[in-house]
Amino acid sequence: MYCNSLDGPQFDMYKLTSEVQLLRWNEPDPGVFIAESARIIERALQAGYEPISVLSEEGKAEAEAMKLMTLFHKVQAPFYVSSKEVIEDMAGFHLARGMLCAMQRKPLPTMEEILAGKKRVAVLADVENPTNVGAIFRSAAAMGIEAVILTPGSCDPLYRRSSRVSMGTVFQIPWTFSARPGHMASSEQTHTMMETFRKNGFKTVALALRDDAISIEDAVLQKEEKLAIILGNEDGGISEDILKECDYTAIIPMKPGVDSLNVAAASAVAFWQLANHTF
Repeated sequence: MYCNSLDGPQFDMYKLTSEVQLLRWNEPDPGVFIAESARIIERALQAGYEPISVLSEEGKAEAEAMKLMTLFHKVQAPFYVSSKEVIEDMAGFHLARGMLCAMQRKPLPTMEEILAGKKRVAVLADVENPTNVGAIFRSAAAMGIEAVILTPGSCDPLYRRSSRVSMGTVFQIPWTFSARPGHMASSEQTHTMMETFRKNGFKTVALALRDDAISIEDAVLQKEEKLAIILGNEDGGISEDILKECDYTAIIPMKPGVDSLNVAAASAVAFWQLANHTF
């Protein structure tokens, strides 16, 4: 259906710039998220996410969207087409790939459900930047990390930019948040998360610049049957509450005069070294 105007209530969710608003769209049920580009939408559909509607720029993107909906012939979602200018004016951002899809979120699994049967997982401790979150997921998928746990202070992996930067791997790797935001005090959230790792047989290693840190090349880390690799906030690193409960702290050896990498780059190096490669 071609639309000269996107003023109707069916387009309201596309206008929301706040992820909190999207999360609460169907409260108390899970909210919605916006996927951008054919590749990301296709991977979300493959993962079983239910589309609410599709909004496409006319032209090439429209043809791609029609092809995508044909591949997933069971999808019964309204399909709207408009000009790039009208869509960008409504959404409030530059449309990089010409296609948006509003999708229904799924209930998040518990940490115990996520950890079951896993041996190598990543932990994002208050990683706030959506680009970093997306890049870490992409590295995790490439290097054999089996799941991702995020603390409540981390960016939502289904945020539009995170999922796009991840190239859709946020729909391929199991993930969940360690706790609901505001559900308990930060220190209590941390202790509960770390205790859950222990109860499920995991050792924890934090990437942190500390005097007692070992190299990620240390054989003791590779020998651990189950290992949770913890990555910290872009500015403050990993909190002391987490560090004091970790089994190990580790560093990436690097040339003198440079003490750290961006968290996304560090994740790729650490995952390559510490994951059990079975591919």
